[in-house]
Amino acid sequence: MSSMNFALQKRIPAAPFLLASLVILISCGKGGPPAYPTPEVSVTEIKTQKVVLTTELPARVAANLVADIRPQVSGIIKQRYFEEGAEVKAGSTLYLIDPAQYKAAYDNARASLARAEANFYTVRMRAERYKGLLESKAVSQQEYDDADAAFKAAEADVAYWKAAADAARINLDYTAVKSPISGKIGRSSVTVGALVTAGQPNPMAVVQKIDTVFVDATQSSSELLKLKKSKLDGKITDQSPDSAKVKLILEDGTTYQHEGVLKFADISVDQSTGSFICRMVFPNAEGVLLPGMFVKVVVEEGIAGNAILVPQQGVSRDPKGNPYAMVVTIDNKVDQRLLKIDRAIGPDWLVLEGLKADDKLIMEGTQRVRPGMEVTPVPFTPGNGSGSGAPASGGKN
Repeated sequence: MSSMNFALQKRIPAAPFLLASLVILISCGKGGPPAYPTPEVSVTEIKTQKVVLTTELPARVAANLVADIRPQVSGIIKQRYFEEGAEVKAGSTLYLIDPAQYKAAYDNARASLARAEANFYTVRMRAERYKGLLESKAVSQQEYDDADAAFKAAEADVAYWKAAADAARINLDYTAVKSPISGKIGRSSVTVGALVTAGQPNPMAVVQKIDTVFVDATQSSSELLKLKKSKLDGKITDQSPDSAKVKLILEDGTTYQHEGVLKFADISVDQSTGSFICRMVFPNAEGVLLPGMFVKVVVEEGIAGNAILVPQQGVSRDPKGNPYAMVVTIDNKVDQRLLKIDRAIGPDWLVLEGLKADDKLIMEGTQRVRPGMEVTPVPFTPGNGSGSGAPASGGKN
């Protein structure tokens, strides 16, 4: 009897554990494993819109007119008549080269011309008289021929000295070095007393007209072909009335106050760079733009009527750098889309392929979901989060 009671006493403590296990099993049989809530993601709905497409090109400023001031005759600089950096008028004298020897040469040519003209008068009268005497047989044919030859020689002599006098006068005029254009003159490379020579390679000064300036930009020929193809396919149109207008961004990042006009595009491509030159004209009455200055031009290419712009926050990149986005399908499942991106427009990407209108793009929560997972979409509110997608870089793709 005692041994039986001892056995019962050993088994009685295990009863509470068995009861608890039975309760757990019963509860599991009724409700199954505990359910987890579907993750929430912030989404924004994609809409098509009309977008003005522009491209930003590096460029250099060039003067509208440039005149290198070089001497046409050799000599010593006697005077300089301008202030460096000042405005000069077309035809104004800039330098005076010592004119003494050129004036002497001009006077000598004029004196020789006067002597030739005096001799010409005498021999001409003789030839005319001999011509009348020849008809009456008062002089021989030989005498008339000699008189006529002397007349023609005197006539040529006069023509020679006229040309010599004109050349001497031109050289004398060249001693006053004048500006061929109106504009601003730079620094002088010669001083009073310096020797200059005709046709020297280095200019004495440079005059540039910069009240209007040229801006020469370089554009890739491949980008031009891409643009033309988009226009042929109907993706881009030229309906904007300001398509010929060009904006300018200065070196400090500010926008130039005046708009320019696209003048022309070069007809040939540089073989070494694969690019060509586009020339724009900008007003520059204030003198802000200086020749040689580096700037950027913003050229309007056309209008995309049904463009898809996607916030850069909603675009991620795979390990190979390919852009992709996560969207929520109609049955609230996550779908991953590979994208083809054209360029950045402000804070958005211009997407060519991979997304369509009414797609729900996941803006926040991409790290918590995977393709095929069921999610709960909520409207995205800018500024509520930093986004969980990988940051997207700017520029064209």
